[in-house]
Order: sequence, then C-alpha cells, then structure tokens
Amino acid sequence: MKMNHSRVTEFVLLGLSSSKELQPVLFLIFSLLYLAILLGNFLIILTVTSDSRLHTPMYFLLANLSFIDICVASFATPKMIADLLVERKTISFEACLTQIFCVHLFAGSEMVILVSMAYDRYVAICKPLHYMTIMSRRVCIILVLIPWSVGFIHTTSQLAFTVNLPFCGPNQVDSFFCDLPLVTKLACRDTYVISLLIVADSGFLSLSSFLLLVVSYTVILITVRSRSSASMAKARSTLTAHITVVTLFFGPCIFIYVWPFSSYSVDKVLAVFYTIFTPILNPVIYTLRNKEMKAAMSKLKSRNLNPARFL
Repeated sequence: MKMNHSRVTEFVLLGLSSSKELQPVLFLIFSLLYLAILLGNFLIILTVTSDSRLHTPMYFLLANLSFIDICVASFATPKMIADLLVERKTISFEACLTQIFCVHLFAGSEMVILVSMAYDRYVAICKPLHYMTIMSRRVCIILVLIPWSVGFIHTTSQLAFTVNLPFCGPNQVDSFFCDLPLVTKLACRDTYVISLLIVADSGFLSLSSFLLLVVSYTVILITVRSRSSASMAKARSTLTAHITVVTLFFGPCIFIYVWPFSSYSVDKVLAVFYTIFTPILNPVIYTLRNKEMKAAMSKLKSRNLNPARFL
C-alpha cells in the first residue's frame, strides 16, 4: 500500500477466500477448470478449422465464441490462481486498469457475438433458401467485427469514468480481479454519479443484447410453429443450446450491473461463474447437442491418434 505523492500505486486483491487451508484446494480446482477451458475451446477452434464440413457461418461464429471464451477466462484467472499461493495479493494501478479494460472488452464482445449467432440461426431457420446468399463471407466477417468494435467502444467508455479518478486512500478490492464497480468505490471523492453511469452503460449493453436475443428466438419459434413437427423439433434442438448459453452468460452480468449494490460475496460468486463456468460450459453445451461437431471431433481424434501415423 505504498503511495507516491498521495496516489495509490497498487491495489490489494482480497481474493476468493481468506482461509489459508482452503486456498490450496481452490488452487487445484481452478487450475483444472482453467486447463479444461483452454482444452475445450481450443478443441472447438481446431475442429472447426480442420474439418471442411464445418466451414459454415454457424461454426465460424462458434469458433469465434470459443476464442472470446478463452479471452474471458484468461484476463484474470491465471493471476487469481497464482495469487492463491501467496499471502499478499497485489496488483499495480496500471495492471488494474488493464484488467478493467479487458473484462469489458471481452464480456461486451461476447454479448454481441451471441446476438450475431442468433441472427445466423434466424436466417438459417426462417430464410433457409436464402441462407448462403445472406450469410456470405463478407457478412460473417462483419458479424465478428461488430462484437469486437462494440466491446472496444464499451470498455473505452467505462475506462473513461475511472482513469482520472483520484485514488489516495483505501486500496483493498474485495474480489479476485479489478472489478470496475468495486474499484470506483475506493476513489477519494464521491462516486455515486459515476457509479450510476457505469451501471447505466453496462446495463444498457447487457439488457439491449438480451432483449435482441429474446426477440430473435421468439420470432424464430413463431416462424417454425406453422411448419412440420420435424422442422420444429430441429429448431428447438438448435435453439436450446443457444438459449442455455445466453441465460448462463447474461444472468450473472445483468445481476451484477443492474443490482450493483448487492453483497460483495454474491458478486464474487457470480464473477467466478461468468469468468470460469460459462467459458467451460459453452464447449460442453454446443458439442454434446451437436452431431456434426461430435462426428468431426471423432474424425479429428482418429486421424491424429491413428497408430499408423507413427509407423
């Protein structure tokens, strides 16, 4: 907690638990979970890129979602795991701002790419005859660039609220990373208005993306309702995975930012959920319910583990 000209130069992260007995257990658990996130999402990217049958808009967007999931899990988790082995968990002021930048960039991008995926499903199910015409390579690239652009604008606006705040006193952040609402509370001035602006910014992006997704999926279900039961069953099967992922991701985000004055312990659990469990559940949800993905993974496995390759 050293200060230079009355300015805080580092923050102390209180982490997930203060129990010394529990920290080695948490270290093992989260190390395994993070490894599973990397393996699962890299496997999806590798499968999609290596199998020509999966070179379609849906799988292109899915591979990009997996890449964003890796980013979401990686901006804070490695440090959180390393901090479980040390008694004093500190982070420099600059690194703290970097974490704030990354969390809003990646989380904002993930929200919007889920909307891109919903649009892809809308075109595939509601306009099947025009699918390949509408979902051209150019459109697919735009549907990936828009999430990153929105995420960048969102995180820049969020960081603008924080970067010039005076930090000259308390420096303990009750989390395992620099979460913006918690950091702004440590400023040496009244931050009530800034906190409301932060909530409004994040809340607008979260709720608008969520509402777009709800409208998209509602339109899809209404459209296929009049079609054959086989079409309806296929649509429901496809949408179930998407809706599950959307709920798992948006639930914690909306809870944290629309109800920002909840207890820190609840926020901490929810932060773990959307930085650890959502990135690990996405590969499971999308692969277990997808016959094409499972077949491509089996093909990839047999091709790379075939003993004849090593003879």
